[in-house]
Amino acid sequence: MNALEHQLTYPLGDTLPEPGRTLELAPGVRWVRMVLPFALDHINLWLLRDELDGRAGWTIVDCGITNDATRAAWEQVFANELDGLPVLRVIVTHMHPDHMGLAHWLTQRWNCRLWISATDYNASRLASSSTTGFGGASAATFMASHGLTDPASVEKIRARSNYYASMVPQVPASFRRLLDADVIRIGGRDWVCHVGYGHAPEHMSLHCPALGLLISGDMVLPRISTNVSVIDLEPEANPLPLYLASLERMRALPADTLVLPSHGRPFRGLHTRIDQLQSHHDERFAELMAACAEQPQSAADLLMVLFKRKLDLHQTTFAMGESIAHLNALWLAGRLRRTLHDDGIYRFSPT
Repeated sequence: MNALEHQLTYPLGDTLPEPGRTLELAPGVRWVRMVLPFALDHINLWLLRDELDGRAGWTIVDCGITNDATRAAWEQVFANELDGLPVLRVIVTHMHPDHMGLAHWLTQRWNCRLWISATDYNASRLASSSTTGFGGASAATFMASHGLTDPASVEKIRARSNYYASMVPQVPASFRRLLDADVIRIGGRDWVCHVGYGHAPEHMSLHCPALGLLISGDMVLPRISTNVSVIDLEPEANPLPLYLASLERMRALPADTLVLPSHGRPFRGLHTRIDQLQSHHDERFAELMAACAEQPQSAADLLMVLFKRKLDLHQTTFAMGESIAHLNALWLAGRLRRTLHDDGIYRFSPT
């Protein structure tokens, strides 16, 4: 546990759900943990006891990626943990593969509806048919323009033309739209949608005032900072201020809320974690300004400033997106100028 984590409270300690089983966190709220084949090696998913259209059953929140291991783990959960009741709906917080991947399979398996924001639904449909962001020719060209010029890395990114579709091969044909401040009645209790921007197009966290719970998705994580990236689809995007403003809006929730994150363990200390994340990005901005004052810097030049560890290619693509996001925020705020040099690389220096 790092120093910042010591400022948070983990009511369950180190207890985790066993594979294929659930752990009850509150009446009608169960925690499922699935394996991911990345450095970030797990995702938390949630089962909520429900009643819909006069039928008793369950709502699933988030799905896991598409692979045989995740399907098999879900089948174990269905056999062991549903008390003989069906899944009535699937809610997805946002369109990223570890959340959206099995939405089509789950909704087909249980003949139920997907609930998601319209922006993320349509972004997922686009990405599942035409890879954007972290693979393919456009992504390789974009990252090269920000200084990632190592030929082997560029070629590997170019070759990942089915990156998203490999984990989200199909999206449900229909959905029910979630909007900010929507109130969803689940199991006799109200769950309020809280929109978050920056990490995904229109991320929805779910807060249950009666239970004092927040399913935060990826907007608030206890151990790592949420990835906020610029990708080739919107190269001059400015997502980081949107993300930080979304965090501030979450401060309106009670300080003692039990946060159910997509990665890491359930924790209390929401306001403390918001403070930590705001400070984290303030420190990164200061470090980038100092580095750019020494000499013009590309996003790739700054990876070692932002990330003090060795990165594999998967991590490097996300790190590049984050580096560009920080630089775009400073550039669009007028604190840095962006210059396209003769070698075709953008570099940034103080105004």
